[in-house]
Amino acid sequence: MRRLQLVSALLLALPAVAGAQAGARPLTRADSALVARVLSAEDARDARDPALTAATGHADPRISGLARRAAARIADSLFAGRDSFPALPAPPDWPEPAWRLRYRALAVRRDDCAALRAALGDSAWAVRLRAADLAGASCAGDDSLGAALAHWVDSLPPRAAARVAGGVSWHAGAHAIVALARVRPALARERLTAVAAHERWELRLYAARAAAVLADTAMLRRLATDRDANVREAAIASLSKVAGHAGDSLYLAALRSPAAQVARAAAAALEGTSRGEVRSLADSLFARWVARDNASARDVRLALLHLAGRPASDDRPPARRPPLPRDAVALALGAPRTLRVTLAPASGGGSFDVRLRGDVAPIMAARILDLARSGYYDRLAWHRVEPDFVIQGGSPGANEYIGNARFLRDELGTVPHRRGTVGMSTRGHDSGDAQWFVNLKDNARLGREYTVFGEVVRGIEVVDGILEGDAIASVRPVNEAASHPSQRSQR
Repeated sequence: MRRLQLVSALLLALPAVAGAQAGARPLTRADSALVARVLSAEDARDARDPALTAATGHADPRISGLARRAAARIADSLFAGRDSFPALPAPPDWPEPAWRLRYRALAVRRDDCAALRAALGDSAWAVRLRAADLAGASCAGDDSLGAALAHWVDSLPPRAAARVAGGVSWHAGAHAIVALARVRPALARERLTAVAAHERWELRLYAARAAAVLADTAMLRRLATDRDANVREAAIASLSKVAGHAGDSLYLAALRSPAAQVARAAAAALEGTSRGEVRSLADSLFARWVARDNASARDVRLALLHLAGRPASDDRPPARRPPLPRDAVALALGAPRTLRVTLAPASGGGSFDVRLRGDVAPIMAARILDLARSGYYDRLAWHRVEPDFVIQGGSPGANEYIGNARFLRDELGTVPHRRGTVGMSTRGHDSGDAQWFVNLKDNARLGREYTVFGEVVRGIEVVDGILEGDAIASVRPVNEAASHPSQRSQR
């Protein structure tokens, strides 16, 4: 309470900031050190840091403005005023690809089998896959549509590893096997075993989704012990819905998994079980996950607490926070920094550039810059692709539950989530996991909860062409040394 009163008084005493003026005097080392202290106080949410008071009275409006914003974010990181600077520059205005209109038009034609069948031959694969995803039981009598989907599955190459720009590899067969399970279950059953045995884990994951539609518990049990953790998670979640607690023995074994997504899915599946040992086991496993000291494991910790009958407030996230990144001060004071995202040749190749928005999120932008320099993003994938919403990637586990070991604070601002802006994935307030998402269209509703830390300034057509599972060859600062060998093996 005392911190809140102090910050409120501080804000009331501050004049409006006019922003940095052309020809402003150069900052001294002492000025830069003061800015670093202000940013550190903001990151630590420390309203009592004397740097805030010292900086608010500084003659340079850049420094006093940063202090004012830091104080406001500390008091309420969702504060209505957001940025204390003048209106920040808007992101670039990127036109949309023509195919996106056709993609959107399918939503109201999900029961128009002729339209869906025609869309399966669209020039854009995003539209084709959307048509498959919308095909349902109402089209069971459309022989041509069913045959087209079956052909997609039958045309899967044995390895399906590479694709050219504008094409697909495993994607068509994966979407088709799930669609067939709805449209022509008999055709899907004939092909499910082969898809479930494919070397690409993504295809086995889609096989689990198809098995759920078919209520094939034998296949789901098999895939629940798959060698890939994402496949196991999908199979366990589906088996729980189809078979309920008949799969409890399998869930108990999965609960001990070191893979966060698998253990979380198993904990959810065990809710309401009659097994008496579950509570004590969940309690002991929670302690193990706490010992890992990984903020990104919060989802599994909370799932285990719930299974153990304990409140979420018992969670013990990592207490340590990393030091302020070296580029945070420069970014906060307007230094330009751009990252180049290069896709793997097997994912169609190409690259796009992201300008970091240090004017609104200097700490987050600097942490992303450090991760890029270290090679953190090399060989990771875009695991989530929703062509009329966002693409998301940068997870070491290629899923939403595994991210960086230390969460990033929100730095919410007034920069809108327009098409081409880059935001930080979170699991709730102040839980940035270093996964990026790129807005493929204007998503104004995201502004209240998600930080914009960058914007695409080149290569939006490459972004629009990304498909699920496409691999990132590298993310590097433009005009910096490009050689950072990564030892991470590709999934």
